[in-house]
Amino acid sequence: MTHRLFGDNKALLVRTFILILALVALSLGTGCASRKGVERNPDPFEPINRGIFKFNDAADRFVLRPVAKGYQKITPDPVERSISNAFDTWTYPVTIVNGFLQGKFKQGFSDIGRFCVNLTIGVLGLFDPATSMGLEYHQEDFGQTFGRWGLPPGPYVVVPLFGPYTARSGIGTLLDVQINPLVQWRNTSMRDKALILWAIDTRAALIGPDELVREAFDPYLFVRDTYLQNREFLVNDGKSLDDFDDSSDGFDDGLGEDF
Repeated sequence: MTHRLFGDNKALLVRTFILILALVALSLGTGCASRKGVERNPDPFEPINRGIFKFNDAADRFVLRPVAKGYQKITPDPVERSISNAFDTWTYPVTIVNGFLQGKFKQGFSDIGRFCVNLTIGVLGLFDPATSMGLEYHQEDFGQTFGRWGLPPGPYVVVPLFGPYTARSGIGTLLDVQINPLVQWRNTSMRDKALILWAIDTRAALIGPDELVREAFDPYLFVRDTYLQNREFLVNDGKSLDDFDDSSDGFDDGLGEDF
């Protein structure tokens, strides 16, 4: 069993390393194209992406959304908030690690404090006393870390059932999985049940805002542009491109690329 587990992890690490090399090659290629004055197309696979988007939309419309609405209906609001708080806490090491990798040491130590407070005083994360203590919630991941390191976003892709990514955020997600305690839980039966509940809870949180997508003239473009803008926002810590252009904080302009 130990040998099989080690072998599986080793294979996954090898695949991740290959993907990182591909991202570096993509970074060099994008840099060359930019220097030659070629405008980057963020969505070179649009015809394929649109087909996958339609499939995902159908799966969401007939399966995921009804399940999420049922979950909301039978789950009291205080219980639903506690479940969301718990998942935020259990997955928070991803934010902690990436905060330090981005050089945000003050934030990183604050995030460690938040994690410990909610895990203990907050009863395994069911409650969020850390926020009332001034320990703010942050959102960091490897995709953002790669962006802070200057790697370009790469092409936009839509993954069956998982939704939108860029090459950078997709590879980042593979690394996030490696340090996410919820995903790495050794008890596979409990882990799988928790992951299903996490997915349902995450989808339930989008009920309401998702009406904007359905009302859009072109839902595909709406989702794509919103995703890319949101990732840019996260990579730049809420600063716009103009903020970086006008500032003298020493950050390279590459941080303002679409994500």
